[in-house]
Amino acid sequence: MDQVTPDLTYGFIHTVYATFIHNYILFAYLLGLSIALILAFKKPSRYSFFLILGFAVLAFSFEYDKHIIEGLREQTLQSLIIEKPHYTAQKWVSVFISEILPLFFYALGWLLIYIAILIGGLKHGSTDGK
Repeated sequence: MDQVTPDLTYGFIHTVYATFIHNYILFAYLLGLSIALILAFKKPSRYSFFLILGFAVLAFSFEYDKHIIEGLREQTLQSLIIEKPHYTAQKWVSVFISEILPLFFYALGWLLIYIAILIGGLKHGSTDGK
């Protein structure tokens, strides 16, 4: 068997580290989603449903921010503006796709998680600790 060379080891460690640094927020959202899914399978409730939705929207929001915005904006502009440039339409499409949608997804994800926390707190509070 061949030995693993130091440069291959360094390359592997660097790749794992770079992947983690690029996606650590997504990993946190996916961990939350995994925990919410486990909770939902063990004991289905509105609480776990809202947690699942919230973490799924946050994970999508992260991916949208990192990988979807540019292509979606270009594709939308190319399909809307065929012949001559229309700067107002370009501006509004860019603002909607690049500014409004990311903010909406992020806020919606956290809102769903806060609703889940509220539901869980109200349910826990209504049992009077019993």
